[in-house]
Amino acid sequence: MHEASSVVDRSFRGEQERLLGHDIEFEDMTGRIVDDKDRADMDTEPRQETNGGQISRVDGAPDMGEQDGQAPPVYRVYKRRWFGLLQLVLMNIIVSWDWLSFSPVANTAAEYFSTTSSIINWLSTAFLFAFVAAAPFTIYALHTGGPRLALITSSLLILSGNWIRYAGTRASPPNFPVTMFGQILIGLAQPFVLSAPTHYSSLWFSPRGRVSATAIASLANPFGGALGQLINPFLATSPSDIPYMTLYIALISSIATIPSLFIPAGPPTPASASSTVKPLPLKQTLRLLAKNANFILLLLPFAIYVGLFNALSSLLTQILTPYGFSEEDSGIAGALLILVGLVGAAITSPFVDKYKNYLVFIRILVPITALSYLAFIWAPGTRSLALPYLVSSVLGAASFSLVPVALEWAVEITWPAGPEAGSTICWSGGQLLGGVFIVVSDALKADDDGAGGGGSPKGNMGKALVFMAVMALGAVPCVMFLGRVGGGGGRLEVDKRGGSGGLRNRDGGSGE
Repeated sequence: MHEASSVVDRSFRGEQERLLGHDIEFEDMTGRIVDDKDRADMDTEPRQETNGGQISRVDGAPDMGEQDGQAPPVYRVYKRRWFGLLQLVLMNIIVSWDWLSFSPVANTAAEYFSTTSSIINWLSTAFLFAFVAAAPFTIYALHTGGPRLALITSSLLILSGNWIRYAGTRASPPNFPVTMFGQILIGLAQPFVLSAPTHYSSLWFSPRGRVSATAIASLANPFGGALGQLINPFLATSPSDIPYMTLYIALISSIATIPSLFIPAGPPTPASASSTVKPLPLKQTLRLLAKNANFILLLLPFAIYVGLFNALSSLLTQILTPYGFSEEDSGIAGALLILVGLVGAAITSPFVDKYKNYLVFIRILVPITALSYLAFIWAPGTRSLALPYLVSSVLGAASFSLVPVALEWAVEITWPAGPEAGSTICWSGGQLLGGVFIVVSDALKADDDGAGGGGSPKGNMGKALVFMAVMALGAVPCVMFLGRVGGGGGRLEVDKRGGSGGLRNRDGGSGE
């Protein structure tokens, strides 16, 4: 009887292997048969490996030999995931461009509104504080409705905020409070798209693609800032151009929000074993995060460096122009800060995806970032574009490579807490500190006679740059303790096991 059962079992496994070789799937994790329509939408990524007549891997599925005749769980990624990722990219570009609409032309905007550049700075500062106010609603939206609900909510806020801003600039005389109100609405929209990438990549992507997906969507946000830094000075060369600049941005933003209505709520079948695990309730998630020492140690430097980057991006024109640089020169420096950073992240993210050595990258990139802020103290004083451009490029490459790695490691160390909570808290800390750093830096700005800012030139921000460097260097020790205290984590281990049993790589080893 036992011998007959073994023969039937071997026959069943052989038939599974033959059918899977033709891309015909058995039941997925929900028990539903994957039909031809779904199969046509699936990416043709490696499906199965054989080793001595045994199937060793089916897209992350556990070993079939350990299933006692039952069909294995099927983990799939779908081509349609790129549509949602593209829309996340587009929305992050737009919301960041909206944020830095006025900062690159702060002096021109101040003249148009008959105010000072310090008042114009509040358009950026209020935007960042609005992010913090919307953070609890963001966590709830992502936890209950996923990325689709977050994208639709953000689209509505961006749409209304942009046209209210335009109305404020078109009023006669220009109405700064109305413009500010529109800016705040857009600020409320930002967390819904900036906090979504880790949730989206966890839902739609396999473990070998999560870091890259998170990087693409998250770093699209500063890319939008780069577009604003580079393009806006050319759209508003005089105060009378401010309404037209705001109109062009509103039109582009409106078009970008439309595809959000067509984002799928989720994939038909799970992308990985960990994506099938039901998330913890919100209260339990927040308690878990509060007790996770590694998460706290990561949150502090993440918030500081994001805050410093936001402050530097907002104040770059005011940092450089006292030394004889033009708004166009400052815009190019801001674009280099971001574009070189994107290239750096594009190079490093695939390596992290492959080797999963999060802590190594974090411990290398954080000191480089801190030293770049230190070097920035002397860059404007050279009165040559070479050093500001060089330091901006190095700072951008280190900062941008760091962001997706830190976010994904935060998900790993806080699992099974939902990715939306940790991501939103990290970003909120960065936006809050960004607003604080802008206010502090503006207060450290030299008077018109140069007093209070280290002497000449008038209106320089030398003391502000020193403040930024001190904050950046002070955050370095935190990362040296990462991984040495506390616990948490296990998402990668669950994906390696595929929910039950161990997984084997092509070479027979364990892990991805």
